[in-house]
Amino acid sequence: MPDTNFFILYVESAAASAAFYADLLGHAPIQASPTFALFAQQSGVKIGLWSRHAVEPAAAAAGGGAELAFSVDSEATVTSLHVDWMRRGLPILQAPVRMDFGYTFVASDPDGHRLRVFAPRAR
Repeated sequence: MPDTNFFILYVESAAASAAFYADLLGHAPIQASPTFALFAQQSGVKIGLWSRHAVEPAAAAAGGGAELAFSVDSEATVTSLHVDWMRRGLPILQAPVRMDFGYTFVASDPDGHRLRVFAPRAR
């Protein structure tokens, strides 16, 4: 079975979303066109941003229906990123909280996709 390592988010503007994610992730996309941008993470996971008006075949799914999760090494890193993302003006949907799986918070990108940062609970 092939690995799942490439996710695509439908966005209003690939260029605007690419600028947002370049700033958030701290690196430029490895590919960019007027309707698509691609980011490669150190983990090997790729995040594609595809302008919803250009998706072929046309998709019924609208933007804002996905959640990207970013695993970090500690609760202190969760707290630090929460402060940084608030400073950047990202909408915070959930303040830092302990949940069954770990310490987490949730923000939103310009298209309403959820961005979850979490430090996994020690087992």
